[in-house]
Amino acid sequence: MASNKQRKTGIGDVVTNRKANHDYTILDTLEAGLVLRGSEVKSLRAGKGNLNEAFARIEGDEVWLYGSDIQSYEFANIYDHTPKTKRKLLLHRQEIRKLHSSVTIAGRSLIALKMYWKNRRIKVLLGIGVGKQHQDKRETLKRAVQKREMDQAMKAARRAG
Repeated sequence: MASNKQRKTGIGDVVTNRKANHDYTILDTLEAGLVLRGSEVKSLRAGKGNLNEAFARIEGDEVWLYGSDIQSYEFANIYDHTPKTKRKLLLHRQEIRKLHSSVTIAGRSLIALKMYWKNRRIKVLLGIGVGKQHQDKRETLKRAVQKREMDQAMKAARRAG
């Protein structure tokens, strides 16, 4: 349950793409605004969002978010939204140019990492990522296990000493 201060200021993650760091090496991140309808915001407040397949694409002078799934709001009546539609991202022109220049390099993609509240607005954290190969994923898992074991050994040594 969120604290009273978090509820008033609107701080905290709404949806997180947990597979993004497993499937991609994130080189850089960028915060973007998101154009949403009222029923989409209410649905996200209820925790009915999913970013597992979400990615962004630059089309002309605009950036669009594809694959984000915001489920229908049950009390929205005729003003409801479509769950898997493309949604416009709000960025400055120079940010779009920077994204375009870094994504045009072969093998790079724009991945939605998480949606979160910031000053009572929903923001999307975009990551410029390079897809990992199977052996890279195994190497990352091995490093994580080694780090965990080392931390446990250090903790046991501190307790004993």
